[in-house]
Amino acid sequence: MYAIIESCGKQYKVAQGDVVFFEKMEAEEGKTITFENVMLISEDGKVQVGAPYVKGAKVEGKVVAHGKSKKIIVFKMKPKKNYRRKQGHRQPYTKVEITSIKVS
Repeated sequence: MYAIIESCGKQYKVAQGDVVFFEKMEAEEGKTITFENVMLISEDGKVQVGAPYVKGAKVEGKVVAHGKSKKIIVFKMKPKKNYRRKQGHRQPYTKVEITSIKVS
């Protein structure tokens, strides 16, 4: 059984027991998060597609940790003009373990 949910402006395919990295969320570690925006649920070959969301469907997860991903380098350069800018960026994330997918 898996579901496609919408969170933080992105879509994620999740199943029970998966660990997913979302954009940073305002939730404390150890708390439970409920995702109401379920777009699709597949269970034993039966697929329910929402328009845009499946009614009565919920995905619950537990916040495992908050952190930052690996650093990326943003480098800007204009040739022959002696213009160079180097900047680093680390994107914050929230690590969530999916505990259950419910359909009513």
